[in-house]
Amino acid sequence: MVYIVDDDAAVRDALAALLGSVGLEARTFASAEAFIEAADAGMRGCLLLDVRMPGMGGLELQPRLREQGVLLPVIFITGHGDVPMAVRAMKSGAADFIEKPFNEQQLLERIQACLKEDEQADAARQAKESARADFERLTARETAVMALIAAGGHSKAIAAELGITERTVDVHRFNIMRKIGVRTLADLLQRWLQAH
Repeated sequence: MVYIVDDDAAVRDALAALLGSVGLEARTFASAEAFIEAADAGMRGCLLLDVRMPGMGGLELQPRLREQGVLLPVIFITGHGDVPMAVRAMKSGAADFIEKPFNEQQLLERIQACLKEDEQADAARQAKESARADFERLTARETAVMALIAAGGHSKAIAAELGITERTVDVHRFNIMRKIGVRTLADLLQRWLQAH
């Protein structure tokens, strides 16, 4: 989904038509305030955002969205761009800053790149949440053992640290790996890093 926020109805309609011509779905909003009302952290896609609009402008909307957990890649579109404005947008995490009139093909390519970027970021967030959920199923003792394994500890050192036997450490490691669903220590450590 591509979200278009621009106070100019002709620009919104033209962008929606352009996106529709290549099979991309678009939702349009006439103001930043209208988009904030509809926005939620579960949104996926890309945001085309006008810099200057009556009321709240695009540069003010962008940080507000981040505060709400809306992490859509943002492409700023403006008819009045200047270098300081572009720098501010990019420092705030914008994916791109495009001046009107824009090259339609370049805009479409940039949108496609942002959609792919958002898809990858969403997959990474889901993988992290899944890994965290796996580790939350560990007992307190298993969590302590896992933290020491992640810190590079060997069974003997972990046993000494926790006041248990090496055999008990090995049993905990086995149980941890079974619960997490991995077969090797390398996979376990990779999953731990994913979760943290």
